Amino acid sequence: MALLTLRNLAIAFGGSPILDGVDLQVEPGDRLCLVGRNGSGKSTLLRLVNNELLPDTGEVSRQQGLRVALVAQDVPPALVGTVFDVVAAGMGNAAEVLAEYHRVSHHLATETATDAPMGVGTNAATGVAADAAVDAETDASMGTSDVLLARLDRLHKVLEDTGGWNLHQEVERILSRLSLNPDAEFVSLSGGTKRRVLLARALVAAPDILLLDEPTNQLDIGTIVWLEEFLLKQVKTVLFVTHDRAFARRLANRVVELDRGKIFAFACGYEVYEQRREALLESEAVRLLLLDKKLAQEEAWVRQGIKARRTRNEGRVRALQALREERRQQRDRTGQVRLQISGAEQSGRFVVAAKGVSFAYDERWSIRDLTTTIMRGDKVGIIGPNGSGKTTLLRLLVGDLTPQGGAIRFGGGLEVLYFDQLREQLDLDKTVWENVGEGSDTVTVNGEPRHIMGYLQDFLFTPERAHTPVHILSGGERNRLLLAKLFARPCNVLVMDEPTNDLDAETLDLLEDLLMEYAGTLLLVSHDRDFLNNAVTSTLSVAADGSVREFAGGYDDWLRVAQAEAQVAAQAVAEARGTPAREKKPTEKARRQTDKPRKLTFKEERELEALPSRIEALEKEREELHAALSAPEIYRSGGATVAGLRARLEELERELEAAFIRWDELESVRG
Repeated sequence: MALLTLRNLAIAFGGSPILDGVDLQVEPGDRLCLVGRNGSGKSTLLRLVNNELLPDTGEVSRQQGLRVALVAQDVPPALVGTVFDVVAAGMGNAAEVLAEYHRVSHHLATETATDAPMGVGTNAATGVAADAAVDAETDASMGTSDVLLARLDRLHKVLEDTGGWNLHQEVERILSRLSLNPDAEFVSLSGGTKRRVLLARALVAAPDILLLDEPTNQLDIGTIVWLEEFLLKQVKTVLFVTHDRAFARRLANRVVELDRGKIFAFACGYEVYEQRREALLESEAVRLLLLDKKLAQEEAWVRQGIKARRTRNEGRVRALQALREERRQQRDRTGQVRLQISGAEQSGRFVVAAKGVSFAYDERWSIRDLTTTIMRGDKVGIIGPNGSGKTTLLRLLVGDLTPQGGAIRFGGGLEVLYFDQLREQLDLDKTVWENVGEGSDTVTVNGEPRHIMGYLQDFLFTPERAHTPVHILSGGERNRLLLAKLFARPCNVLVMDEPTNDLDAETLDLLEDLLMEYAGTLLLVSHDRDFLNNAVTSTLSVAADGSVREFAGGYDDWLRVAQAEAQVAAQAVAEARGTPAREKKPTEKARRQTDKPRKLTFKEERELEALPSRIEALEKEREELHAALSAPEIYRSGGATVAGLRARLEELERELEAAFIRWDELESVRG
């Protein structure tokens, strides 16, 4: 039996309906991924399911006693108190007594009394009241520990009388499972830890359906992987919105897409959904083409001369009117963002070099003993836990921070664009137009002037939306606006700190393609594993202690090396103890993955496409060097010149051999 059923649901906030005749069922065990373009109504649908909104028309049927909990996309700004207080609030009316009991227990453990007397107060759920005046009078005649013990005893009795004691244990169990400090102040936590607290607050109510809106935002990769494992093992039914394709691929067993107010359900995982979706889009394009063709024919017929109009079939006229209405009601698919970066003069071959660079905040190393060299055209990904120093590393590499130890050298002709994750370059009180135009009606893109309105439409901002203040835009729209603002400026070094937050999957794909084709230098911080794999050629991994290591390739390449090193370390520890580590037997899933032929990644496909032209260029250079070394006059120019040419020739031979080997490897995988 379905836990939740939506029937013919519709809602609009002015203009076209956001949801228009939506039907959906959520069954026990569903891990349902909700996808769609920014602004398609995904968060609205979650709020309808959570009973925060009422539909204009339609019906939401819930199984009797159904419990639903939502972890929203943004952290509520008004949340204060300890972690225990925030999580206990998920219990509803029993939260007040639970929070008070925990506070008194904590004060008793630390032997620290509060300034004001702490009475039980009134609990709306239990109807239990404590006389604060009597408590204060009693407390005045007792010592601090006695006061706390007396209060604790009163609270303990209230919890026993109301069944709240079991709830208190449940809060502590959830906090332990999520590795949260119950006494930490919520406002002092990092963004990622705050989201874990909000997840705990949702779980403590034991919901039948857990709703997650962009759960990976502000989480580092390690925490995302942990969240995947946790949800797979601990949560039975979940409805979630995410832009993280790797997260969706791992978690979803059903996919629902919102498109132009309608809902399209796919009873499959995310990877199969992507294939089916492409086939559906192609089919829809053909159907619309045929509809337009038939409509054009009928319009031509109805405009024929007087003789044809006298003998025309009235049924055919009615059919034409129906065709017109069908085409009028057909809401065109949201267009794609058209991205391009304004190129600047090419920088020097050398961009930046760091040697022994260190930087600390409050005597805690953020970056320690960094040594690296970045050349023109390098695309460098930066990964690490939240708070490990990734943004500090970026600011050091672009000169925003001066190292406290070591030295950094910069190349010449650098034009840097910086995409900051907090989007502080946007003025929230100004309109979209004013943020990009900065007082002008035109922008210059790649040397060509463009009217702002046309430029903004490339980033899916309608004329109406262009005059909207930025503070009412969604997170995805703000990210698109910042991209529009930055990409109008010329650059040869692009620095991006978490650019993927809130962007839909289609825009992510386009941004990936743009960055792969970008001829300049890229420095990228991201928690999106697919995005890193497709966009970067090397990775800097920042550890919690501030140390930085460099790896070739993207996230998967780093993970492969890290896992191999961990295995070697475990083997060494086991041998030191005299107990050789047991080899894990491969699971059936692992065997199937091993037996399954590997496909080329998107990056490998591009590499394979580029290899023939690279080999051709190397062979041409080799021929030119052979011709130069065959000319008698070259030997009159001195031994240093000849030695240099021969050294380059030897280097070319090695590069050619490596290119041919790589070409053969990739061709064998593609088959």
